Amino acid sequence: MKTLLSLALVAASLAAGPAFAACTYPKAPESIPDGNTATLEQMLAAQRAVKAFDAAITVYQGCLETENNAAFAANPDLTEDQKKERLNILGQKQNAAVDEAQALADRLNAQIRVYKEKNAKK
Repeated sequence: MKTLLSLALVAASLAAGPAFAACTYPKAPESIPDGNTATLEQMLAAQRAVKAFDAAITVYQGCLETENNAAFAANPDLTEDQKKERLNILGQKQNAAVDEAQALADRLNAQIRVYKEKNAKK
C-alpha cells in the first residue's frame, strides 16, 4: 500500500512538474545605450525596448499563474505541502522576472539622466 501511495505521489508530482514549461521567458534588450554618446533616437529606441520587455514580463507572469492554476485543477490530490512548494516556485519565478525588469529600467533611467545632463540647454 505504501508503495502504491508513493508511486501515486511521484506520478502527481511528475504530472504537475511540466506545468511551467509552456511559458517562455522574454528576452531582455541586449544593451542600454551610453547616455554620454547616444543619440536621442537610440535613447528612445531603448526606452521602447524596455517598455516592451516589461509588458512581456507581465504576460509571462500571467502565463505562469494560468499554468499553475491549471496544474492545481488537473491534480486535485496534491498535498498542501506540494501546493505550497508550487506556489513558492511560482513566486520565485515571478519575483525574479520583476527584479530583472526593474534592474533594466533602473539602468535605462540612469542613462537617460546622463543623456539629459549632457544635452541640457545652457
